[in-house]
Amino acid sequence: MYKLIFTETYLKREEKFLKENPDLIEKYIKVLRLLELNPFHPSLRLHKLKGKFKDKYSISITMSYRILIVFAKTEKGIVLIDVGKHDEIYG
Repeated sequence: MYKLIFTETYLKREEKFLKENPDLIEKYIKVLRLLELNPFHPSLRLHKLKGKFKDKYSISITMSYRILIVFAKTEKGIVLIDVGKHDEIYG
């Protein structure tokens, strides 16, 4: 099992995301649980990013919403960086 690491910045963005998207709360929780169990599960659509995000990865909540992550140097740690609409995160 992987350990999710929530930064203070991420928690603020998460609060805003959940307030703006109450219909996605259940889906969001399922995605986080699956991320803990297996970040490589096909339904998360994990992929490495390029350019200014080259050391980061993205997973999908839906086709429009993403979570930006980094695999921590500690064993099985995943640092959550950002959550929101595709264009907001990468913009």
